[in-house]
This record gives sequence, C-alpha cells and structure tokens, in this order.
Amino acid sequence: MPALTDTFTLSNGVRIPRIGFGTWQIPDGPATYDSVRTALDAGYRHIDTARAYGNEESVGRAVRDSGVPREEIFITTKCPAEVKDAAGARHAFERSSALLDLGPVDLYLIHAPWPWTAIGSDHRAGNIEVWKVFEELYDADKTRSIGVSNFVVDDLEDLIAATDVVPHANQIRWFVGHTQPQTTAFCQQHDIRVEGYSPLATGSLIGNSDIAAIAEKYGRTVAQVSIRYLLSRDILPLPKSTTPSRIVENADVDFELSAEDLATLDALDTGHGEGR
Repeated sequence: MPALTDTFTLSNGVRIPRIGFGTWQIPDGPATYDSVRTALDAGYRHIDTARAYGNEESVGRAVRDSGVPREEIFITTKCPAEVKDAAGARHAFERSSALLDLGPVDLYLIHAPWPWTAIGSDHRAGNIEVWKVFEELYDADKTRSIGVSNFVVDDLEDLIAATDVVPHANQIRWFVGHTQPQTTAFCQQHDIRVEGYSPLATGSLIGNSDIAAIAEKYGRTVAQVSIRYLLSRDILPLPKSTTPSRIVENADVDFELSAEDLATLDALDTGHGEGR
C-alpha cells in the first residue's frame, strides 16, 4: 500500500514514513509484540513508542524478530514528560536505547512540556535543559532527529529562541474536530513536521454520522476517512489498534477525499483551542 511506503522529509533531510503505528496503551509483552509484528507484516515501517508506555522492550524485540532490515524501519520514542533536567534526560535516553536494543533511534521526543500530573505548569527552563541534551544526542548520531510532543506555539517559541536545533517534529493530538490550527500553522511555517496522535479520537469518531456519510460515498470505513483526512491536511497519522484486521484497514487509505468533503470535515472542528 503506497500510503505505507510514501515518506515525508524532515527539515534535516531524514525521511519518515507517512503513516506510523502507535503503541500507546498497549501493554508490554504479547499484546505489544503481536501488534507490532502484525503491523510490520502488513507493511508499516514506522513504529511509535515511549518510555512512559512501558513497552519499548517488546517493540524492540518485535522489530528484531520481524525479518525487516532495521534501516527500513523508523523508530520513535520519547523522554518522559516529568523529566526536566539534563541528568534525567541522559538517563531516560540510555534506558530507552537499552530496552529497544535497535541501535540509533530515528526520532526522540520530549513527551510533553509539563509533567502529566501538572498539565499547564511552567517548565520552560527545564525543557531548554532537556533539549540541549537532545542536541548532544543528535550531534553524536545517537538519534537521527529530535522533536517534541504536545507543545503549543508558546512552548515552541520559547524553546526555539533559547536553543540551536529547531524541532524536527511535533506530535500532537490531531483528529477530525480537533485540528489545533494555530500550532499546526506555526509548525508548518517553521518546517516542523506535525504528527497526529489519536487520529480516531481514541475511537470516539467511529460513531460519527457526518464522517460515516462521507465514508459511504467512497466505500470506506469511518476510520479510513478519518486517517485519510490527516494525510490530506499534510499531517502524519499515528493510528493504533491491537486487532489485526483493523491494523491493516487503518493503512488502506490510498484514496483522495474531494475538496467538498474535506471542507465538510474541516467544519466539524469544535474550535476548543490548542493542546491536549
């Protein structure tokens, strides 16, 4: 499926597959291992994990066992959101690298601008300290690209003003009805690749009648239209499933939505602002 083999090019020239397989909320062990193997067998070449997910070891084992050459697979992991100091960032990366056991990481992200227990709190100085470690890791070729997650415009501006490397990617919650227009526009103006996690709104879009009406026109599912919408808006989707048939379905998005249908989907945005 071309959607799985096509790539975006990050600002540093690194190519990243246009669809990633997300592993958030998949438990370590057989659930993660089996779903990642299924995704790789289905043709996915971009796997997204995080230290906080607790499943890096199973992701790494699935990749090593898949028979797919390592250089053909793009691996993203993330520094825990609560880590806001240099020593913690170095330790977190070493731990992730050891658990994955896949050599250099392809993309390493700050998981959030604040700890999950204190959403919205000010950690600008800590993010800068962590980012400078990221720049060291990048310069040492321990990661091929570096980025952030859940950052809005103010977070990005503060980070960029105080550091040398502009983030190569920003992974944010992005789906029909929640498109974070200000953050998305800022990233696109600064050549920061926007990745959209929860492209199905953690499943809550599946029963959406407006999307269902569009899906029926194309002989597609609500999930396929929802994922295609991100690609049509130049956003990299990260669908997640543990069901083999849905893992395959979510990547079968080689069709085009009409301008009229894209406008209908755009109009569903609630306008509830930026962020999670």
